[in-house]
Amino acid sequence: MSETTDLTASLDPAAWTCPAPLSEQSRVVMGHGGGGMLSAELVRDVFAPAYGGAVLAQAGDAAQLALGGVRLAFSTDSFVVRPLFFPGGSIGDLAVNGTVNDLAMSGARAAYLSCGFILEEGVGLETVSRVAEALGAAARAAGVEVATGDTKVVEAGHGDGVYVNTAGIGLIPAGVDLRPQRVVPGDVVIVSGAIGVHGVAIMSVREGLEFGVEIESDCAALGGLVDTMLAVTPDLHVLRDPTRGGLAAALNEIAAASGTGVVIREREVPVPPAVANACAVLGLDPMYVANEGKLVAFVPREHADAVLDAMRTHPLGTEARIIGEVVEDHPGMVVARTGLGGTRVVDLPVGEQLPRIC
Repeated sequence: MSETTDLTASLDPAAWTCPAPLSEQSRVVMGHGGGGMLSAELVRDVFAPAYGGAVLAQAGDAAQLALGGVRLAFSTDSFVVRPLFFPGGSIGDLAVNGTVNDLAMSGARAAYLSCGFILEEGVGLETVSRVAEALGAAARAAGVEVATGDTKVVEAGHGDGVYVNTAGIGLIPAGVDLRPQRVVPGDVVIVSGAIGVHGVAIMSVREGLEFGVEIESDCAALGGLVDTMLAVTPDLHVLRDPTRGGLAAALNEIAAASGTGVVIREREVPVPPAVANACAVLGLDPMYVANEGKLVAFVPREHADAVLDAMRTHPLGTEARIIGEVVEDHPGMVVARTGLGGTRVVDLPVGEQLPRIC
């Protein structure tokens, strides 16, 4: 095949799309890790039948457990981001903040983490040390302790330098009950700030792209912001951090689990100009690009203004805004009202636009 043919094939949009759903797949494809339809089918058709259990069926960012008279949140996540270091963070920061944020979406105050490193033979010890130091610093900043860990090494060519797995546990305060089944028509949808920043930051350094300004990841621990919101009222209905699959995936998951419809106002969704420009160049929709330091909240209408005001007093919520509401119509579906007065369906992504971003 000629060099020209290779280039033409790489620019074919069909080559960027994820293959058919799991029911038509006999092997794992990259889209199965994207947080969209393929991921959901993998969990539904492979993992859930194998594991079973009512706790797993909660399908939240973290499992909510009753143990010894207290309510706990428990979550685990694995991180395979490439490159390991990027503007605004590293795989070490992601490993802490990603797990801490999953716990925070249950209202839990993270207490302890486990940390497992999978290292590829030949990776520099200086690189491993930088990742470990970043992870430790992020843990201290989030107020959580790394209590246990594990290390494995795989042969050269069978890894990608460093992979990290973290699991976390925390206490859920009394009176807090965050789950999509509590969402009802009339609830207000709030996003804590600008979307799409993390995914575009990763892509810019991975592909050596420049957009006139350096785009830094929004990677951050959201526990303090959640505490600020809960101080206004414990009666928040659900929180999600829109990581893989972006804001679109988070909204669709909540709509499906609650059996309600969601309407957002496209012009109200905060997208920084640099992200919008980058997405236009790359042919991406910011609604589907991953975030690592943002949350979306479904709040009873009577509390929405007070919660929004409180969020804006926190450093991670200064750009918070109301972007939509929950409706009785089109249950399980998310639609956006465009700036031109039309309406479009915001569907669950099949796979992911940008692989290996967390």
